[in-house]
Formats: sequence, structure tokens, C-alpha cells
Amino acid sequence: MKAWLLDDFTGTDALRLADVPDPVLQPGEALLEVRYAALNPADRYLAERQYPAKPPLPHILGRDALGTVLSVKGGAGLRVGDKRLLLRGAVGVTRPGSFAQRVAAPVENLAAVPEAWSDAEAAGASLVYLTAYQALTMWGPLPSGAVVLVSGASGGVGIAALQLATAMDYVVVGLSRSREKARCLESLGAAAVFDPHDPEWRLQLKNKLAPRRVDLAIDNVGGSLLPEVIDTVSDLGKVSLVGRLAGPVPNFNTGALFFRRLRMGGVAVGAYTNEESRAAWEQVVLLLARTGARPQVDSIFAFSQLPQAFRRLAQGPFGKVLLRVSEQ
Repeated sequence: MKAWLLDDFTGTDALRLADVPDPVLQPGEALLEVRYAALNPADRYLAERQYPAKPPLPHILGRDALGTVLSVKGGAGLRVGDKRLLLRGAVGVTRPGSFAQRVAAPVENLAAVPEAWSDAEAAGASLVYLTAYQALTMWGPLPSGAVVLVSGASGGVGIAALQLATAMDYVVVGLSRSREKARCLESLGAAAVFDPHDPEWRLQLKNKLAPRRVDLAIDNVGGSLLPEVIDTVSDLGKVSLVGRLAGPVPNFNTGALFFRRLRMGGVAVGAYTNEESRAAWEQVVLLLARTGARPQVDSIFAFSQLPQAFRRLAQGPFGKVLLRVSEQ
């Protein structure tokens, strides 16, 4: 089969397309012929040695996929020809991933495609929706009408957080530098979207919410924006830290947390057990069905165009960037 190989940790520009042997199944695993695979910032972080996992090289990246079962070794209830998507697991992290024509995965890490979703929508949904769900629920339930602020709102996790929070009856405000993307986010349910490059955005948000403030902030960006996000949060508010697209936070003053007794915590879907991951995914599907929301696909690239797909990811897509690995 053909697969994209990572030979060292110098970044995604060094990926190469090569012929490799098909995966050999272990008990409890299934072999998928991959139709679509999705890109995630975590793939780039791993390729740049910015991720805890250090898989043996050469490694195949790719944590999301949808495909057809080619063979099963001891997986109860799964048959050849079944269509399945990947849930959170070691695939693409410590074991070969989905940027390949075929991928092996534990049967417990596979899930059926939700009703009414297209194959492309389902292929890129797992990681971002599980991440968003953890970010929204890690502090316990919020009251109906709670205000949730999402930075990087037009990315994969940002859109997922917006859709899930809306289904949970929260009021969602987003941050996006693009006016066009802001309009799209508002069409998906955002109460308002602000430009984080506007020096007045915090005042605009304050006036929009008055006398309320943000109950939960989901930060996908980090960098110099994080202290500004924290400044919008109410007393006893929470901040879920998802990403660091803008890099380290410069000159952060922890005093910003003290007197308002704010709580901050990191989101790590890898901390879910298989049982927790499946339970969270079931809740995700139920929540989206409540509002009719569906995953957003930004663009689809041919399998041979993985470098171009990573460049699109770096540009800031609206939703998910996919590879079409095979025509089925």
C-alpha cells in the first residue's frame, strides 16, 4: 500500500509518499480501507517534536479517518464491508495512522457513521468533537444560558465547541479575525463574533453581555491572546485550554487568576479511557442531532496532495481539511 512517511521530527514538509507493507492485524483489530483522512494541528505538533508521543520512525501520521472494513481479527459485531470512523486512540500517535491507503485499529476504537452525515463529514469529526466536548464538560455542567467564549472559533475544535455549546443551551460568542468567517459562525448559532485584532474587542464584548460576563472560555490559540481572554471571564469562571496556535504566552501574570478565583485546565482527549471516549461520542452525536448541526468541511485534497493540505491547515480553514485517500 501507499502511505505518507515521517522519517524525522523536522516537520510535515519532510513527509514522503512511499510503498509500505499492509498492516498486520493483532487480535481485536480491524483493517480499514481508508476513504477519507482528516488533518489536525496535533499531527503537525508531533511532526515537529512538540508532542509527548515519540513513535518509532518512520511513522505514519493521521488520527481521523473513515473507511470500509477489509478484515477483522476477533472483533465481535463487526463485519467485512462495514463502514466505520476512527475514535480517539493510539492510531496516528504511537502506532501507524490514517495517512495511508489502509490502517489497522482496535475494534473498540471504531464507530458507526451517524445517520444523515456524509462520509466526508464523519471522517474529520471524531477528534475535534471529543476535544470540544471535554472542554465544555470538564468543569461540570453550566447553567442554561451560560456564556461560552471560543477563541479560534472558525477552526475544527472552535466550530465543534460552538455547535455543542449551542445544543447545550449556552450562549456562544466567538473570536475570529475574518469578517466572512464571523458571518458563517453567526449562521451556525454564535450570538456574536469579535475580531481579536481589534484593540476594543473586550470592551465590545463587555457591552454586548452587560451586566454578565463569560462563564467559560475555550482557548484554541494561546499566545498573547490568552491574557485578554482571561480578562473577559467572570468571578469563579473557568478556562479550558485546548491549543497553542499562536505559541507560548508571553509575560503571563498569574495574579490575573487570584482575586476572581478563576480555574484553568488543559484539555487532553488522550486522557479518556476507551469507555469514556465512546460515552462522550454518543453524547456528541445526540447533541448534534438535537439541533441538526453537522460537521463542517473546509476542503478536500487528493491523497497525493498532503503537503498542500497541511499548507491549507496553516492558513486557518473554516472547519476540517481532508484527504481523499480512495474512491469507494
